[in-house]
Amino acid sequence: MARIKDIAEKAGVSISTVSRVLNNDPSLSVSDDTKKRIFEAAEALSYKKKAARKPEKIKIALVYWYTEQEELNDLYYLSIRMGIEARCSMKNIRLTKYDLTHLEEMGKEQIQGIIAVGKFSLAQVEKLLSVTPNIVFVDCSPDDNRFDAVVADFEKATEKVLTYFTEKGHTQIGFIGGRENYKDASATIEDPRETAFRRWMQAAGRWNEKWVYIGAFSTEDGYRLMNEAVREHGDALPTAFFAANDAIAIGCLKALAENNIPVPGRVSLIGVNDISLSKYVFPPLSTVKVYTELMGETAVDTLLERLEGRTVAKKIFIASKLVCRKSG
Repeated sequence: MARIKDIAEKAGVSISTVSRVLNNDPSLSVSDDTKKRIFEAAEALSYKKKAARKPEKIKIALVYWYTEQEELNDLYYLSIRMGIEARCSMKNIRLTKYDLTHLEEMGKEQIQGIIAVGKFSLAQVEKLLSVTPNIVFVDCSPDDNRFDAVVADFEKATEKVLTYFTEKGHTQIGFIGGRENYKDASATIEDPRETAFRRWMQAAGRWNEKWVYIGAFSTEDGYRLMNEAVREHGDALPTAFFAANDAIAIGCLKALAENNIPVPGRVSLIGVNDISLSKYVFPPLSTVKVYTELMGETAVDTLLERLEGRTVAKKIFIASKLVCRKSG
């Protein structure tokens, strides 16, 4: 097979000149006659340029704290995952999914980075670190100084809801939320919506512990807790409720309807997430839209920055939008 050196000897020019001509270097200044000699020599020697070597795909792991069944019950995480997968496909990144029970398998692979979706205890974080230091957390931030994180700004979302209720004349506002535990059962996780609700209501002088109900982030618990609130308060039921997610809010709507309590005539209700179903329930649910797919996309971009050499950790808050329908 002919080499660039052979072409240079036949054309009577330097190897560097041959290389730059064959690669169409726009900064090279040579005569047309020289270029012609080089191309003729290359053709006579049957020279073929080597095909550019395709870069290997970046290989990253998606570590997921939810099971498939749990994901179906809470579309928040499903939407984040879809955003991650779409971005990886667009960037030609190889993505492998692992759950928390199979982290040992990940250590056997040549993983360059990890996107960890969900809530992770410090012990679980250390396990991830044993695979790679390049980690982006989505929906939690275990250490702002060490790790990148992409989170929804639930504090601002809560403030939007409470400001809206106040502008509508509500002073008695209840909260129905949920709490979760780390999968290793090491601790209960504080929900930023509950924390922000308490802080805001206390500052406004309207805090009442009896108006706060906490269960799981599920339709079933939304239904159960709203029924409990109706039984306990009767005619003194708060005039508005903030539900920590749409699943809870949909359960609340069912309970209010069964108790013949008009929404929003007697009780106004706002949820969080803006899942597709929220616009089809009766009445259509007012909610805070969280841009979950964007969270997933941003996580991929943030991890790529890490792989390109960024060393300073950053935490990205994704904004939300209050979507007013009929229930609020």
